[in-house]
This record gives sequence, C-alpha cells and structure tokens, in this order.
Amino acid sequence: MTLLLLVEDDALLAETLVDSLGLEGHEVCHLDDGEAARARLAVPGHGAALVLLDLNLPGCNGLAVLEALRLHDLDTPVLILTARGAVEDRVRGLDLGADDYLAKPFALDELEARVRALLRRRSPDPQLRVGDLMLDTQHQRFTLEDAPLALPPREQRLLACLMRHAGEPVDKARLAEEAFQGDAMGDNAIEVYIHRLRKRLGHSGVALRTVRGLGYLLEAT
Repeated sequence: MTLLLLVEDDALLAETLVDSLGLEGHEVCHLDDGEAARARLAVPGHGAALVLLDLNLPGCNGLAVLEALRLHDLDTPVLILTARGAVEDRVRGLDLGADDYLAKPFALDELEARVRALLRRRSPDPQLRVGDLMLDTQHQRFTLEDAPLALPPREQRLLACLMRHAGEPVDKARLAEEAFQGDAMGDNAIEVYIHRLRKRLGHSGVALRTVRGLGYLLEAT
C-alpha cells in the first residue's frame, strides 16, 4: 500500500480526501499543521511516496514546508492544493520544486488522476506504456505495435507529456508548460502537433481524443 502524506487544515476536505484516496488503495497520513509537516519532511526517512500540500496552513505556510523537504529530497512528488488565486503562489511553489498544483475547489476525479500520474513518474520503471505505444525514457525512443516510431523533437516532447498523463485530459496551457518549457508555443501550434500525432497513431490501439472543455486525452482503445 502506497503511503501518501496529506497536509491540509480544512478538516472536512481532509476527511473527504483520506476516504477517497483510501478507496484508491493508498494509505493516507493526515497532518493539519505546517510546523508538524515541516518537522516530518525536513529529515530523511519520512516514508511518503507523494505529498499533497496545502499552502495556507497554521504554524508555517506550505511553501516553507516544501522548501524544507527539497533541501534533502528532490525526488518525492509534491502536489500543491491551494485556494489562492494569485499566479505568484503557484509559480513560487513550482520554483521551489513542486511537481503539480490544483486550485480549490477541484473535482475528486481530477485529484485522483493527478496522484496516479505523479506516482507513475516516480516509478523506477524506465518505460511508459499506453496500449501498444511504448516510450523508453532512458533513450527517448518510441515504439508503436513493436515498430519504431520516429518523431521530431517537439512531437516527442508532446507525446511523452501525454503519455505521462495517460487516461486524463490535459489542456493546452498544461501541455505548453510541461512539454515546451521556455518555448513560445501558441494554441494553434499545439493543435498542429496534435493533428500530426493523431495521424501517426493512425488505426493503432491508441487514441488521442479531444475532450471538450478539458483538453486532450491519450488512452488505449
């Protein structure tokens, strides 16, 4: 059973998340105080496979907790949960080493999908697989139905991002942020690359669908 550390001072939300993630097969340790969380995470051996971290906490804020963790642990995924609307908070969290964020209120289905995606990224398995599509992450080589799938660099980055989020819709903003960091990438360009990837996948057992209002979803059919 995977141990998740939930740091959240909203008792009702925390109870809901503990129950929901427990039904997903996880063991959830809940802390409601920033100082307690910082003490737990500031030393090696905290035992958590993933941290769900609220930013607005009593004791000390979530950013201080994250900073204490990243002083010695660069690997454990951190998913920020925040009701704050300011972009600066999210940017600061990502700069300090958070892996993802969700703004409250959020759908439980989306949180569960984000948790699954982060745990997949943490896995030591050097291969990502979606149906007959496989990515060797060590050598950045794609195969489709056991045949090499040659892709230009930007399509590689886009497809790798979609594979990491397989089974959940990913919007254009998140694709631009995760797949094309530092590159100016407009919506039209992303649509062009999506169209090309769809043609390359053809009639294989992998589909790249548009989910209206949510983004693009890669899944095995």
